[in-house]
Amino acid sequence: MSALEDLRKEIVVCTRCKTLVASRTQVVPGDGAEDAPVMFVGEAPGFNEDKQGIPFVGQAGSFLNELLAFINLKREQIFITNIIKCRPPENREPLPYEIQNCRPWLDGQIAAIKPKVIVLLGRYAMASFLPDKSISKVHGTAQKVNGITYFAMYHPAAALYQQSLKETLKNDMLKLGAILADKPDVSETKPQTQQLSMF
Repeated sequence: MSALEDLRKEIVVCTRCKTLVASRTQVVPGDGAEDAPVMFVGEAPGFNEDKQGIPFVGQAGSFLNELLAFINLKREQIFITNIIKCRPPENREPLPYEIQNCRPWLDGQIAAIKPKVIVLLGRYAMASFLPDKSISKVHGTAQKVNGITYFAMYHPAAALYQQSLKETLKNDMLKLGAILADKPDVSETKPQTQQLSMF
C-alpha cells in the first residue's frame, strides 16, 4: 500500500475540527495520480464534493476540467485537493485553526506525491504557501521555494461569478503549460521556513 493511500485512510477518519466533523457528510482527501507532476490545491470542499467525497466535481470543477484540457491535461494526470478536507458549514470560509489542523495532511500529501509544480487556486491556498501576497497581483506567476515551483491562479469558482476572469484563467493556464513543458519564467524566492517547515 502506498504512502498516499495510508494517508488517505487517516484523513477520512480525522476528528480534529469538531464543527466540521458535526456538519460534514464525508471527508474529501483528494483525488488523482500518486506520481502527478502537478498538484492543484484549492480552498475547501463544497456541497457536491461533500456528497461525493471527490474534490472539484461541481461547476467550478467542470470549469477546471476545461482549463486542464486547454493545455492537454486530464484529471487522472494530476492530483487535486484542498487546504482543508471537510466542507465548512454553509460554505463559509475556512477558519485559521481549521487550516492549521489540516495542514499536516496537506504537507503529507505533498511529501508523498513530490510534485514538480503546486498550483495554488485562490487566495486561501496562496496564503498558506506564499503569505503576504495578493492574488490579484501574483496570479499567473510562479515562484520557486526549495525546489518546488508554486504557481498562483484565481480559483475557478471566481470565474462563475465574474465572467471576465475566465479569460484571465485561460491565459494563466497557458503560462502553467509552458512551465510544465520546461519553458518557465520562474523567480527564486527565499524559503519562508515559518510557512514551509516541511521543506
